[in-house]
Amino acid sequence: MLILASGSPRRRELLGRIGVPFVVESAEAGEIDVLPDPRQVPLYNAELKASAVSAKHPDAVVLGADTVILFEGRVIGKPRDPADALATLMALSGRTPEVVTGLALLRGLPEFRRVWSETTRVTFLPFDVETAKRYLSRVPVLDKAGAYAIQEHGELLVASIDGELDNVVGLPLGRLQRELAALGSRSDHA
Repeated sequence: MLILASGSPRRRELLGRIGVPFVVESAEAGEIDVLPDPRQVPLYNAELKASAVSAKHPDAVVLGADTVILFEGRVIGKPRDPADALATLMALSGRTPEVVTGLALLRGLPEFRRVWSETTRVTFLPFDVETAKRYLSRVPVLDKAGAYAIQEHGELLVASIDGELDNVVGLPLGRLQRELAALGSRSDHA
């Protein structure tokens, strides 16, 4: 059995696309947003979430995930309020931050642990305040890292991406499918 340790509707939808049966159990884990190496933040949080759920279900494979935006050497999280969302978008105008998703696949018995990250570079169009405000009037962003959702009117803000689009949405499916297939083949021969 696969358990998605996330309440994110976007992750649930993406995972549903690959045809793997799963259940959802949100992790009660205190996420962090600062580490000396900001690239480690999503890895740490993904493993924290997966570990919290795996402790309750040691025979299940648990998937934890965390997505952050890296910009100018720091993590940009979810905006605090609409003014913060506008300021974040204006900072990203014409720039290329990285979207990093950390993933953790864990099983307690027999023990299995695989933790990795995927990175996608998102290049934003140069846009003005009115465009940013128009975008924010159409898309609820207070629950989205970086104050945007590429799948919702992203054409107003985004010029191009370099990497997996599903990663920007919150769950890179390509590598995840390969890891799950490898885990399945190991289980068949164990």
